[in-house]
Formats: sequence, structure tokens, C-alpha cells
Amino acid sequence: MAETRAKKKTTRRTSASRRPVYIVDGSRTPQLKARNKPGPFSSADLAVGCGRPLLARQPFEPSDLDEVIIGCVMPGPDEANIARVIALRLGCGNKVPAWTVQRNCASGMQSLDSAAKDISMGRADLVLAGGVEAMSHAPVLLNEDMVTWLGAWMSARTWPQRLKTLGQLRPGHLKPIIALLRGLTDPVVGLSMGQTAENLAWHFGISRTDMDAYAMRSHQRLAAAQDKGYLSEIEPLFDTRGNVYQQDDGVRRDSSMEQLAKLRPVFDKPFGNVTAGNSAQITDGAALLLLASEAAIKKYDLKVMGQIKDSEWAGLDPAYMGLGPVHAITPLLQRHKLKLNDVDYWEINEAFAAQVLACLKAWEDRDYCRDELGLKSPLGKLDQSRLNVDGGGVSIGHPVGTSGARITLHLLHVLERNNAKTGIASLCIGGGQGGALLIERTTG
Repeated sequence: MAETRAKKKTTRRTSASRRPVYIVDGSRTPQLKARNKPGPFSSADLAVGCGRPLLARQPFEPSDLDEVIIGCVMPGPDEANIARVIALRLGCGNKVPAWTVQRNCASGMQSLDSAAKDISMGRADLVLAGGVEAMSHAPVLLNEDMVTWLGAWMSARTWPQRLKTLGQLRPGHLKPIIALLRGLTDPVVGLSMGQTAENLAWHFGISRTDMDAYAMRSHQRLAAAQDKGYLSEIEPLFDTRGNVYQQDDGVRRDSSMEQLAKLRPVFDKPFGNVTAGNSAQITDGAALLLLASEAAIKKYDLKVMGQIKDSEWAGLDPAYMGLGPVHAITPLLQRHKLKLNDVDYWEINEAFAAQVLACLKAWEDRDYCRDELGLKSPLGKLDQSRLNVDGGGVSIGHPVGTSGARITLHLLHVLERNNAKTGIASLCIGGGQGGALLIERTTG
């Protein structure tokens, strides 16, 4: 069964008549760590904050866009179809349609893939796409007992009825549902995302030391990238009090193995190894990219950053969702006759240190490659000096609707900085999925 599926994916034809899709520009906000209260910006504020300077430097008007596509998992109560809210606030005008996509952690990547499909099919020439999430603004919900009680209260017409209903109110009615925690738990297998990371660590023998060493390296790489000015895609944000936010603020420059070792497991407290220190940070942020057809590039004389060559989406057991990149990337490589180290640079979202390490181990594991990927031999060992070279979700943060767009944008900058050609951006997805984009830098 696995071999048949793999063969079907690797032999999928791409129509020669489809138009190429280019990325011409992009920007993002700083990723701002959630600090136990709502952050200074709503989701729409974040997207507008990086979208305005992005559109302001273009040779076309915002109203020249064919559509706006935004990935977001938890828009606020005033942000229904948040893409439309963002488009209107960015001055795209009433005639530019906008729509929102949701594929959990890969929502930002899904928006890019959706835009690429429309351009490749000739439905659009110029699309603003990306992702946004204000995780610190995740809602706190009433439980069903409280909702039922409120319904009875609203139905009570007389004072005796209201007094009777009031007497039925119990402390349990006031217990809130934390939407963020509920959303990070898979309802089918009943496991939190952190527990799925524990599954991977146990399956592949990944130690606490391995996880903490990876986490420390993520912070070191982000700190080095900030010092060297490698994050030029960031647009500063200004809040209503005049405060300025210029860089990702979750980096721990003094991170050490000794400090990380002191943190207690979060998801499997008696026996686990996944801690807050080796997991992605809860953050707020946005990332937007401009995608264009060849016709739009010629019309507006646009500079090209790179081309979206292909994409792949895969499903797997939700209890092992962190291996999603393995299942999406493998057929992508096979379809283009690429080996792991034929790809110049990689961005694999760091949902958990254990999850990224498990992906690397899966490609080296003969049994996993045979039984789950339908391969005759292990795919190989990925050179980690090419992976997440400027840090990842552990240090930068993982605003779930944003990350797919952020890693794609940054990958293009890494390719340009290193005069490299080929890159892959990929994420695991809550619910047991994986997504990947094959990117090629355009030169000359």
C-alpha cells in the first residue's frame, strides 16, 4: 500500500501548459513572544503592519492585485474572513476579492500554494498571499454548561424565573475553555501536539540532551543572524503608545545546556523530555509575499526573487504528526529526481526540537523508509549546516497561521545570500499532515 501511494505521488504529471509562478517580494513582522496577556497587535494589525511597506514600494497600486489570500487559524471576533479585512485596510479597494485559508500550522503555506494554483491556471497574475496569527489573542471560551445557563437566563421573563435560574448557577459553569490549549490538542487521537513529539522521541530514541542541544543551537543561530543583519525581511511595528518592535524578541542569547536541563517536561511530566525550552514559542506575527505571473513581471518590470517549482501535501497518523515533512518532501524529491543534499538550503519548521530531529532520523531509518515511505533503502543523511541556518520556531516562534509563509520568504533570502539555487520549505501540521514547497532562486 505504501509503495503504491509513493509511486502514484512521484509519477504525478505536471501540465506543460501551466504557467510558471514567481515570488517577487515579501516582508514580515517581528515575531513577538506571548507574555501571559494579549499582545499589542491584533492579527489584522500585524498583517497590515508588514503589508503597507511591502505594497508601498511596488510600481503598481494595491488595487491592481487580482486577489488576496491569507492563512489564519484563530482570527479575532472582528476579523471574520480576515483576508478581506486586511485587503480593505491595505487599500486594495472594494473590487479586489480576498479569502482566508486554514490548514492548521501550514495555513501560511497553503495560501501560497492556493495563489500559485490560480496564477498557474491563468486565473490571476498578481496575488498577495501569506499568513498571520496573534496567538496571544486566542479566545477564552465559555463551556457548554455556561452557554446553556445563559440561554435559560435570557429566556427567563419574570423575576421568579430569573431567581430560580440564578440559583442554578454553579462554580463549574465559570470554568473557561482555553482555545489555544484546546486547539493544540488533536480531538481524534486525544493527544496534544507536545505528546505527539514525545511519541517521536521515544520511537527514534531521541534523548533530552539531543533536544536541548538542538534548541540551544536554534537560539545561537537566530542571535547570529540578528547580529549580522540577515533578517532584512522584517518590517518594524509601532504600537499606539509609540513603542517600536524591530526584531524577534523570543531569542535567548544566554541559552545554555545547563539552563535548559533545569526545565521540567510539560506534556509528559513523569517521564517526558519535551520542555518549553525545546519547543516552539507561542508568538504573534505575520508574513506576506507577492506572487506574480510572467505577464505581470513584464507589465510592471518586477524583480524576481524566485519561483515556486512544485508543492506536495501528505497525510499520516495524527499521533506522529511531526513526521509530516518527511511524507511531503520525499515524493517531492523523487518527482524531481533530487537527493537530500542536492537541495542547497532547507527550512523545516521547528514545532519541537524532537520533531525536526525525528524527521532527520526517519530518512536514515531503513525500516521507516521501507514500511512508511515505500522506499527500497534509506533516503540518506541531511547536512544540518543547510537546515534552518538562522534559527527556527524554537527561537523565532511559531505563530501557526504565519510560519509557512515566513519560512518560505526567509528561504529565498538565504538562497540569495549564499548565491544558491534550490530550497525546500516544509512543516508538520496538527491533525497528521505535512506540506512542502520546492523553491528555485531566479538568477540573471
